[in-house]
Amino acid sequence: MREKGGRNMVGITAYGAYVPLFRLSREAIAKGAKGEKSICNFDEDSITMAAAATIDCLNGIDRDTVDGLYFASTTHPYKEKLGATTIAMAADLKTDILTTDFSHSLRAGTSALKSALDAVKAGSAKKVMVTAADCRLAFPRSAFEPNFGDGAGALLIGDTDVAVTVEASYSVYNEIMDVWRHETDSFVRTWEDRFTLTHGYLEGVKEAVSGLMKKFGYSPGDFSKVVLYSPDGRRHTELAKSLGFDPKTQVQDPLFAVMGNTGTAAPLMLLVAALEEAKAGDRILLASYGDGSDAFVLQVTEQIEKIRDRRGMKEHLASKKVVTDYKDYLAWRGILPAEPRKETVAFLSAPAIWRERDANLRLHGVKCKACGTVQFPPQRVCTHCHTKDQFEPYRLSDKRARVFTFAMDRITSPILELPIVTTTIDFDGGGRIQCFLTDRDPEQVECGLPVEMTFRKLQLKGGIQNYFWKSMPIRT
Repeated sequence: MREKGGRNMVGITAYGAYVPLFRLSREAIAKGAKGEKSICNFDEDSITMAAAATIDCLNGIDRDTVDGLYFASTTHPYKEKLGATTIAMAADLKTDILTTDFSHSLRAGTSALKSALDAVKAGSAKKVMVTAADCRLAFPRSAFEPNFGDGAGALLIGDTDVAVTVEASYSVYNEIMDVWRHETDSFVRTWEDRFTLTHGYLEGVKEAVSGLMKKFGYSPGDFSKVVLYSPDGRRHTELAKSLGFDPKTQVQDPLFAVMGNTGTAAPLMLLVAALEEAKAGDRILLASYGDGSDAFVLQVTEQIEKIRDRRGMKEHLASKKVVTDYKDYLAWRGILPAEPRKETVAFLSAPAIWRERDANLRLHGVKCKACGTVQFPPQRVCTHCHTKDQFEPYRLSDKRARVFTFAMDRITSPILELPIVTTTIDFDGGGRIQCFLTDRDPEQVECGLPVEMTFRKLQLKGGIQNYFWKSMPIRT
């Protein structure tokens, strides 16, 4: 599709999502509460989730065609350091691209989306990856805690093979102290509900959506699906009705019962869920919230049928393990003290991390040009044919593997994951590495177990968060 004047239409060319394997039953938080929320494992954070969603989005796409990555989150592990660069490395993107972080607002994800659309439309980029992730903390036993979920979404923006065009957008801002977290706060704070929800959320989103429809001449009946961010189910329905939408036939399920409110990631994740069910010709309204609102009108094209081969929301939501012990969740989040792990690393070296970044973050091994043997970590001499310095980089992060052997460590393990499972795995197509096994049931670990790779955090030392790849049982 082309705009008037022959320019390519700009829009979404691919989508992806990530929902952590674990769910916390709301019954574990508050007696009688129904449903569950998605929660990060102890070795996950916003960066690892965004990397997973990005890789899901890039399935079947040449990664060298991506020339920008925007990362949005309110729960960035660092106060001063780009998260987008770490995600770009984990996704094995080329280095001569623009990497940018968006933060400090729950609509940072849609702000990043608007910026990516503008960049492609202006011609400064051809394909920009937009990814958003959050794992916000609520005060224990607070009203927020049962609702806050963890997750990530990703959208690839371009002007060729567009699956979803963007017809219009509209933004408003509202300076209000409704939901916030100061630099010194670990937990999200809020003012009294009647004030925050009425003058913040309801008025803000309504102003953006109404302004969009008025400016561009839309009416509620023009939309096949309406994707609305909301802090809870009650206000979600209230807002939809006030705007003239039918909650039963037009409005996207906010997934509160199975996932919760995933903050910055929510608009993108809910849009992915809507696109998984969309067909060519559908018109979708998307609206976010955070000190104002961003609203978009999207049009689905026939290209949508060519990008269905992703785990997206459906498969990630279907693959789960339920955590019933509230104390486990508090320990994973660092709220409840756990028995300290016996230290094996005195410090992390920034020069060493930099030197090994291709191996540790991209998970690059090498492939011998003479005999085809794959080796990790990269080295100068082939272990098979003994040819020297005749290698090419070889990505292992997207390859599946099987457990060759394993060991269970009950001595140096923290209570967070007892025991630690260390595996030696053989990749399909060649290559062998030793790594930890995560998201696992120790009783089901065996030689020959099919696994895939997942980007996770390791130890935090001297203010440096170390990341590496672990294996995990294939999610089905």
